[in-house]
Amino acid sequence: MAQNELHVVTGAFGYSGKRIAAGLIEAGHRVRTLTNSPGRPNPFGPKVEVCGYHFDDPAKLGESLRGAAVLYNTYWVRFDLRGHFNQAEAVENSKKLFAAARAAGVRRVVHVSITNPSEDSPLAYFRCKALLERALIESGLSYAILRPAVLFGGEDILVNNIAWTLRRLPVFAMFGRGRYRLRPIHVDDLAALAVAQGAARENRLIDAVGPEGFEFRDLVKAIARILGKRRLIVPMPPWAAFAGAWLTGKIMGDVMLTRAEVCGLMANLLDSDAPPAGPTRLTDWARANASVLGVRYASELARRKDRTRAYAGVEGL
Repeated sequence: MAQNELHVVTGAFGYSGKRIAAGLIEAGHRVRTLTNSPGRPNPFGPKVEVCGYHFDDPAKLGESLRGAAVLYNTYWVRFDLRGHFNQAEAVENSKKLFAAARAAGVRRVVHVSITNPSEDSPLAYFRCKALLERALIESGLSYAILRPAVLFGGEDILVNNIAWTLRRLPVFAMFGRGRYRLRPIHVDDLAALAVAQGAARENRLIDAVGPEGFEFRDLVKAIARILGKRRLIVPMPPWAAFAGAWLTGKIMGDVMLTRAEVCGLMANLLDSDAPPAGPTRLTDWARANASVLGVRYASELARRKDRTRAYAGVEGL
């Protein structure tokens, strides 16, 4: 991949998009971001050009992609919020993005999906991700589809808020017995994989998982041990544990977890037998960041509603 090419990243002021943009700049490329948050602080200054999405104007959307060699698509929403965003709309917008990329002559798309997507899934998140994968595959564009399970590091939500809960409550309620598995990957490892796949040519489907796999209960125990917190970790009926998460979310003005996320986790949909796609071990990272991990609650809704403030996280850029 030649240096000084134009690469377009969706959401470069957000979480994974910011790390991908940083990797591209380091590799010597020009970067443009498409964003719903043009008022959010730009940590890259003039190194990243800013454009809106323009999903309602195909001509403008196409122009924002003109001249780009690669599109990195991180655009998505975790859950539906009435009057603000929903996953069905995110699917349609992403399809418009793929069509605009093809019309603009973009050479390749690196798309962030999820482990174990399925169009037959009863869970909208996994079903919609599968629909998007098919749309990209059928678009005729060269593609790399990355399937992370859970991201950690920097401004992550799940691992940080597990630690936040362990710091504050004497009891941690698990959904069922906590025997379901997950394979978290560090956000920088995902970003490095995305940049590398932008330079490739062949079509790829990659389970982007880290070197450590955990049963959920063992992940919670490991984080508690690293934080130096002796906590009672209690199996509970899923509905009861979810009620606790719902109440915590209400207190914090957030949606801490959705039922679909809990069902996907308990169905082992965040697990994979694939080889590691990055080297960073969650336990090593947690030890290195133990003094700040979980000190602050990470709110999804605060990030979505306040589009003028930078994401807060454990690590700097």
